[in-house]
Parts: sequence; structure tokens; C-alpha cells
Amino acid sequence: MAMHSRYLDLATQIRTRIEAGEWEPGARLPRLDDFAAQYGANRDTIGRAIAVLESEGYVWAVQGRGIIVRHGMMRLRRPRGNLVKRNVATDGPGYSFPSASGQEVWKHHVAPTVSDEPLTDPRIAKLLGVPPGTTVTRRFRVTGPQSEPPFQIAVSWIHPRGLADAPEVTDQATGPGDWLYRLEQAGHWPISWIEFHRARMPTKNEAALLEIPTSLPVLEIVRQGVSGGDDQPIEVTEYVVASDRVETVHVLHRDASAQHPWPDPADTNGDDESERP
Repeated sequence: MAMHSRYLDLATQIRTRIEAGEWEPGARLPRLDDFAAQYGANRDTIGRAIAVLESEGYVWAVQGRGIIVRHGMMRLRRPRGNLVKRNVATDGPGYSFPSASGQEVWKHHVAPTVSDEPLTDPRIAKLLGVPPGTTVTRRFRVTGPQSEPPFQIAVSWIHPRGLADAPEVTDQATGPGDWLYRLEQAGHWPISWIEFHRARMPTKNEAALLEIPTSLPVLEIVRQGVSGGDDQPIEVTEYVVASDRVETVHVLHRDASAQHPWPDPADTNGDDESERP
């Protein structure tokens, strides 16, 4: 078998074993030398096969740990629609956004942080309604369901007036989205949201936090929250999710120009042309 097709054949065989459950998510695959002995192939050919699986999101090559089976390919993707839910899995009055069910507990995979920092990203600054360089409160989290690897990185920027109205937003609440409820309680009820989605490649740090290869695209979701009190932006949150962990679901609506082009029989008012004089 030619070398260029041999590594693809090996990738298929190893992929089939992963999908059959031979290695659980989080398990370490055999070493390249061990695979080479199993398949009677050289180490470089096995390395090319593993690179294919890494680009597909099946495995993650970690320095010092080996080749790890990823969780994303082992379960159905989470649908992300447009429904914001009250989280009922905790005692807090917070929210669960579309990827979460509202009935499950998500955990922090790294210690969450809150800090006051200059907002240097002009895109985020524009959405928040502040000049670039303005010092704002920044909340950083890496979260996901309790039984799963990290699902998303979430970074929120809170408008200075939000911090002035609700200084308790810097606290680490027991439930998800509780800080948003605190803003609403302080006079910004109801917050309304709009999201902007785009696909991109992760940074090296993002890939490490999400436990994914740098070759796997991510879905970036930027959410703008507008205060119901003054109709001005009150918070902006950026989510970064591995692309093989989520899929977006949208209901499409017809514009007036896309209605049926033929006359509606109900509009004829029974005017039968055969009865005309």
C-alpha cells in the first residue's frame, strides 16, 4: 500500500476503535511505537495517522501526557438555540444560556477570577458602549457540566455603571448567571440579549484551557446585554466553545417578500368569474 494512503487507512482503523469505545474519553492511547508494532508500520506513518485524528477532534496530543481521547466526539453535540432559562439546579436565581438545560449543575474547571482592567478590544468596547481603554470589571470563567471536560471559556465585561449600581456582581455566586440577576435587581430589569457568532481558530491558551488541539476550530459567541432600565449596553460576554461540542439551531422566519406569489383563495370573497354578467 502506498505511503500516502497507508496513514489514512491507519487513521480509519484507529478511529473505528475509538468510536467502538475501546478507549474511554480522557484515556491515553498507546504510544506511537506500540501502534507501529501493532500495525506493522513505521513510527512516522502512525504519527501522520494520529495527526489526522487530531485535526478531526478525536484525540489531543498533550506534551508530557501522550495522546488523549477527546470527549467531544464521544457524545451528541449540545444544541444552542435562542432560549434563556432560569437555572433551577441551584439555590440562586441565575440564568442558564442556550447550551445548558437549566436543570444541570456546571462547574468551574479553573478558579474563576474578577478584576478591573482596561478594555483594549475595540470590538468589545463598541458593543459595551465605552471608549477603548476604559477600565471595566472583567469576569473570567472556564465552565462545563460536572461530568465533562471544559465546555466553554466565558469572559464578561460589565459597564462601569453596572458595577456602581450592583457592586456585588464581583462576588462568586453559587449558581450560573446570578450576577446578571443582581444587575437586574439593581434597576436594569429586564436585560435583553443579542448574540454574534463566528468560527475561528483558537489561540494556544484557549486550546489548552478547552483541552483541544490548536488545529480544531472554535465557535466564538459574543453576547451583548442591554439594560431594560435605560436601553443601553450593560454587559458583554464572549464565549469560546470547541466546534465539535456544540451546534447552533435557528428557526427561520419568512420576510414579507417571501410569501406565496399567487392570490389567496380566501381573498376572492366568493367572486366566481362564471357568475359575472
